[in-house]
Amino acid sequence: MPQDRPLAGPALAGISGSQARLSQADVARLLSDPSAEARADTAGKLADDYAEAALTADERRLAQEIFAALVKDSALLVREALAAHLRHVADLPHDLALALAKDVDSVALPMLRDSQALDDKDLLEIVREAAPRRVAAIAQRPHVSARVSHAVIDTGQSEAVAQLVGNEGADIADVDFSRVLERYGQDPAVGDQLARRADLPALVAEKLVDRLSVQLREALAARGDLDADTVADLVLQVRDRAVLQLADRARDGSDLDRLVGALARRGRLSDSLVLRAVCAGDLAFFEAAMARLADVPIANARILIYDAGSLGLASLYRRAGLPEAKLPVFRAAVDTVLETDYDGGRNDRARFASRLLQRLLTQFEQDESWPSDDLDYLIGRLTRVAA
Repeated sequence: MPQDRPLAGPALAGISGSQARLSQADVARLLSDPSAEARADTAGKLADDYAEAALTADERRLAQEIFAALVKDSALLVREALAAHLRHVADLPHDLALALAKDVDSVALPMLRDSQALDDKDLLEIVREAAPRRVAAIAQRPHVSARVSHAVIDTGQSEAVAQLVGNEGADIADVDFSRVLERYGQDPAVGDQLARRADLPALVAEKLVDRLSVQLREALAARGDLDADTVADLVLQVRDRAVLQLADRARDGSDLDRLVGALARRGRLSDSLVLRAVCAGDLAFFEAAMARLADVPIANARILIYDAGSLGLASLYRRAGLPEAKLPVFRAAVDTVLETDYDGGRNDRARFASRLLQRLLTQFEQDESWPSDDLDYLIGRLTRVAA
């Protein structure tokens, strides 16, 4: 139990001659006015001096002795001042940091959010106690390890999980992102933070898109002024565009391959999505999708796609089971890739889109049998990219 013990005059006098902000006047005030306010003010100044390395080695040892007394002070104001001023001190003695972190919330929360003197063992112990405000504070730390993130997700506290997912400094394993989506995906705050997360695995993000697509379909259907086909088409357009954005953000080839595989297993790897990918210049997704649909190694798929003759792409395309009517669009896109010296550089997609748009419009004017269901989308998409 904290005790009402004013700071010892001799100890303070021992550090008052340094270049620190704690002056002889502060010592005199403390000795003449040992109130909680005076102790809190003096504690804050001493803690600032300690944090800024303004004390000698001997003075730091004396300061630590004073802090050890302050963490037992019965005045909440004093302990709050100590935590507020010491929370960013990385080399604070562990026992002092832990004592403050286990105090009442107004003292503990600043330490739990910021103190690097606390280790994972300390944080895991506090998370397992499942006090909501403390778990949320830990979820907001500048860095949260994967172990601690896992424990926060286990608490079942959606507010803390939303804080965790929204914290880019939190290390969250791919499997834990999946757990968050399954357990908390219906919570609007968690879903919003998942959607904003920069390093969200593409596979998890696609599942999130799928859920949001269902909500969009329900919202559009509830309007009553759109027929079922129109609603389905709008949702498909939105979902396809979102999936391609996710594919573009895929962290590596294996991440993209997992995304394409998941889409194929759920019947989402449609000809419309693959067509939009190639016309948007997303060659990595296009190659992976064609390899998956045709069930051939991706190296073989690339050889067939970029074959200068007319057989390679057509053979792969038919093996993939894509509609024959759309083969000319794929051929035009691949031919444009070959002509554009496409290497994924800064302006490649705009240059590619501009050339493909010209080719598509020219060929469509010459042959009106081209599929028109995707043409409006493609023209709009390519015009935006080329602008």
